[in-house]
Amino acid sequence: MKIITAEVAASLIENGWTVTTGGFGHCGAPESLLKALESRFLKQCAPTNLTLLFASGPGDRGENGVGRLAHKGLISKIIGGFWSLAPRIGELALNDEIEAHNWPQGVVSHFFRAVASGKPGVISDVGLGTFIDPSQEGGCLNKRTVSPMVEHVTIQGKTSLLYRSMPVHCALLRGSRADEHGNISMEREANIQDVLAQAQAVRNSGGIVIVQVLEVSKGGSLPLASVRLPGFLVDYVVVAEPDDHWQTYGEAFNPTYSGQWTGGLLYKHKVIETEGSKRIIARRALLHLFEKSDSQQRRRPLVVNLGIGTPECIALEARNNGALDKAAFTLTVESGAAGGFPAGGMSFGATEYPDALLTQGEQFDHYDGGGIDLAFLGFGQIDTRGRVNVASLGRRLNGVGGFINISQAAKEVVFCGSFMAGGLRVSVDSENHLQILTEGAVRKTVSEVERVCFDPAGRAKCINPLVITERGVFQLSSKGLLLLEVAPGINIENDILKRSDIQIEVSDSLCLMPSEAFESGPLVRAFVT
Repeated sequence: MKIITAEVAASLIENGWTVTTGGFGHCGAPESLLKALESRFLKQCAPTNLTLLFASGPGDRGENGVGRLAHKGLISKIIGGFWSLAPRIGELALNDEIEAHNWPQGVVSHFFRAVASGKPGVISDVGLGTFIDPSQEGGCLNKRTVSPMVEHVTIQGKTSLLYRSMPVHCALLRGSRADEHGNISMEREANIQDVLAQAQAVRNSGGIVIVQVLEVSKGGSLPLASVRLPGFLVDYVVVAEPDDHWQTYGEAFNPTYSGQWTGGLLYKHKVIETEGSKRIIARRALLHLFEKSDSQQRRRPLVVNLGIGTPECIALEARNNGALDKAAFTLTVESGAAGGFPAGGMSFGATEYPDALLTQGEQFDHYDGGGIDLAFLGFGQIDTRGRVNVASLGRRLNGVGGFINISQAAKEVVFCGSFMAGGLRVSVDSENHLQILTEGAVRKTVSEVERVCFDPAGRAKCINPLVITERGVFQLSSKGLLLLEVAPGINIENDILKRSDIQIEVSDSLCLMPSEAFESGPLVRAFVT
C-alpha cells in the first residue's frame, strides 16, 4: 500500500477503464478522488471513454459526487442502479451522449460479488416483466444504447435473467482510517455499502483499488471489528481534507449514524413536522403500518422498507409519534441499516441509532428472498394496466434503484405519493377537511407509463398493492385503480376522476380516510407492542 495524493491517484486511471465508486445516496462519496479525476480531465482531456459502474450513485443533486464525472468524453458508458442524486450524469444519458444502462440496484450490488468470485454474472428473476427485461428495453435508457447487457437464460426449465460479468479495472472507495499496512476501517462512516466486494472484484480483475481516508494510523492500531478492507486488497491510500470527507452531504459527522453515541435517551429529538400532502400521506401510511403490526400476534417485528421521497416522511412521523421505540416493526434501508431512524434530506442513506449495519449485498440477499413484510415506495406514474414507473419521467432520469428488487419480492407493497405532481399545494381546514389550494400541473395516472418498473400481472408477489395519496386511498391491480377511501372535503368527480387519464372505479364500500391523517396532533390510535 502506498500513500499518494488525489492528483496522483487520478493520473493512474487509464483510457477505457471500467471504474466503480463507493457511496450510497447522500453518504460516503470519495469526494477527493472524484474531484481530482474531474480536474485532470478538464486540464488534460484524459482519461477518456471510461465506463462508470455503481449501485447507488452518490451525490448532492448538484455537482458533487459521481456528478463530477459527467463530462462528455470522460464517460462513454454507465451501468448504474440509482441515478437521481447525480442529475448531471442523467443529462448525459438523456442527450444521447453516453451509452446508458439501468440495472436494479440490488443486482449491481450482487454483481460485484459475481465478478469477484469469477462467476459468469448474476442470475436473477429481478427485472423480469419490467423495462429491464430484454423482451422490453433490456435496461437501455436511450437511443445510443442498442445492445442490452442482460439476457434470458433457462435453468431447470425456468426463465431468469443473466446480468453478464465483465472486468472492473479501478475502484474509488472511501473509509475512515487506514493503518500502515493498508487495512481500512469504516468506524465513522454512515454505511458500509459494497466496499469489500468492489475491492475484491477489482483485484481479481487485475485492477487497482484506491481508498480515500481521513487519517493514517500505526499498524495494528485499528479496532478489528471496524476493519472492512484488509490491506492486501488496497493498492493506494489518499488522505482527504476534512471538507471533502463529510459523513453525509448534510452533516460533517453525526455519531448516531455510526454507533459512536455515548449515553442519552434514544429518539428524544426536536419534533420536525412534515408539511402539506407529504404529511397526510405519511400519517395515513403510518396508520396502515400500525394496523398491520396489530393485526396478529407475531413472533418477530415486521420488517419494513421505506423508499426515497414521500416514504421517507413515514419514519419522521413514526418518530414524532413515539413508535420507533416500540417492538412491532423494524425499519430497514437498502444501504444495509437495520432498525433505528432512517435519515432523510441531505443525509438520505444514513440511519440514526441503527441496531446493525449490514453490507448492501447482504441486505439485498434478504430483500430478494422475500424478507420484507411491508414496503412503502414512491411512484411517478400509474397506468390503466396498473403498471408503475419511477425510473424516468420526461427529462428527469431517476434510475430504478432498489425499486424493482423490493416491489417484486416484498410480501406487501404500498405506493405513496401525491395524486398530482408539479406545484400541488394543499391545506387542512379547522374541520380537518382537505383543501386543494393549487392543483398540480402533471397527471400521474396516465394511459401508458414511460417505463414499466412494476407490473401487477408480472413477477411481483404482491399483486394488489395499496396506493396512498393525499386525496384518496386506492387498490391497484392489473385492471387499474379502485378508490377505497376518499379524503374529507374532496369532490370525487372533480378532484379525482377528472384529474386522471385512466378510468378509476369507486368501491361500493367507499369510506372516508381516517381523520387522524389530517389532524395536527399526535396519532391517538392504540399501538400494541
